[in-house]
Amino acid sequence: MTKSERETAVNRRSLLAAGALIGAVGVSTAPAAAAAPASASAASGRYARGMAVLRQVSGDRGAEVVESLSDIAPDLGRYIVEFAYGDVYARPGLDLKQRQLVTIGALAAQGDTAPQLRFHLDAALHVGLSPVEVVEALIHVVPFAGFPRALNAVTVARQVFADRGIAFQPPVQTDEQDRYERGVRKLVEVDGQHGLDVIESLRDIAPDLGRYVVEFAFGDVYHRPWLTLPQRQLVTIGALTASGDTAPQLRVHLGAALRVGLSRGQVVEALIHVVPYAGFPRVLNAVTVARGVFEEQRG
Repeated sequence: MTKSERETAVNRRSLLAAGALIGAVGVSTAPAAAAAPASASAASGRYARGMAVLRQVSGDRGAEVVESLSDIAPDLGRYIVEFAYGDVYARPGLDLKQRQLVTIGALAAQGDTAPQLRFHLDAALHVGLSPVEVVEALIHVVPFAGFPRALNAVTVARQVFADRGIAFQPPVQTDEQDRYERGVRKLVEVDGQHGLDVIESLRDIAPDLGRYVVEFAFGDVYHRPWLTLPQRQLVTIGALTASGDTAPQLRVHLGAALRVGLSRGQVVEALIHVVPYAGFPRVLNAVTVARGVFEEQRG
């Protein structure tokens, strides 16, 4: 093996070791021809459509990742292009900015996806989300996945901003209203009376937990003005669906998504979008929850 061949092999292994593939993560550019697998599928409509959408999302950064799999799992690279981007991302119903909000929620909530999150935070900026919206989406994950995962995700965002040369000036919440009162107002706006019923149900066993939900989740986080409520619910759907064991909470928040202006089609589309990041079982379970929410509303 020549020195050049050894360096190429090392580079490929480095990409794989970094976990750069899930979510079609890439770290550098490559020409389009390098990304096409050496099979008849390369010319398929799904592959061409997927590569076009991948470039819309990330520029040229995904191509080298697909090529890096050619010596070990070329079909995996093809599936990323054909399924994740040619099938899922290419679907109508959500635009690319909305899809990246769902993706950020799903990846940040899982907590062990730093390379993929780095790729998709960069992609979020590429498709038009602002740095403030990106950070706000990560803050929004805290009530659903906890501080450690949000802190890790913010560290990744700092790296992405540095790579892009973004001089970020973060906004700071300065609202001096009573946190509980503003939390109740926001809770009712998002969840309606059902949200208050959930808080009341905690009174006999953990009243302080109910108070924290109102004050922190809604009085602090949901009250922040840097994402709209539909945007917040897209992040929430991504986070809860990817977590996989949150059916009661997902039921509440799918209903809330409809309440704040997302359509049933957009809700289902957000669930389908999670498949490449968290798998079919969790999304199938979430769709079952959505069916129940829709039937309840029809009744």
